[in-house]
Amino acid sequence: MTIKDTPEEWEVRGTATPFKGNKTSVRTDDVVMPDGSVVRRDYQVHPGSVAVLALDEEDRVLLINQYRHPVRHKLWEIPAGLLDVPGENPLHAAQRELYEEAHVKAEDWRVLADVYTTPGGCDEAVRIFLARDLAEAEGERFETEHEEQDMRYARVPVDELVRLVLAGDVHNNCLVVGVLSLVAARGGEGLDALRPADAPWPARPFSA
Repeated sequence: MTIKDTPEEWEVRGTATPFKGNKTSVRTDDVVMPDGSVVRRDYQVHPGSVAVLALDEEDRVLLINQYRHPVRHKLWEIPAGLLDVPGENPLHAAQRELYEEAHVKAEDWRVLADVYTTPGGCDEAVRIFLARDLAEAEGERFETEHEEQDMRYARVPVDELVRLVLAGDVHNNCLVVGVLSLVAARGGEGLDALRPADAPWPARPFSA
């Protein structure tokens, strides 16, 4: 048996969009099951996201602390953002987010992991990048708004982040997946064996 996720699409007898928001919407599909029955499935339609695990020369990860209203928490996270433009190159989006949220640039970019955040109820796909060779970005800082106006920043050693993940002290999925993927890659073939930053991403196809 080959362990690999494979694309598949079951028959949809009917579909509706009962809610449309600013960036996402909710869709209702009537899906035909293997036994021929038809079951209604509601899910959030999402444009996709990118996230950046930025690793400095002291083996620390750049974190931001931001209020997340749905879970009523201020979460420690890695820089991330929506793929606002259909077909946008995810690397370009990740570079933009790192600049806007942390005023940082990076010379070396790799793909750490591609994940579906909550595939039972949302079609969001996230590409998590590893960014190294960090430096302060030139020019003025990006003007923040809304929740971003209250952000705090930290640089936390990788070993300490792993401890925080396993202790249940940090919960952001991109942070958790990113730092554990980093440690796993180091223990395997090494960071230079990670996929290149422009590796294909079937979940969110993009142009060069």
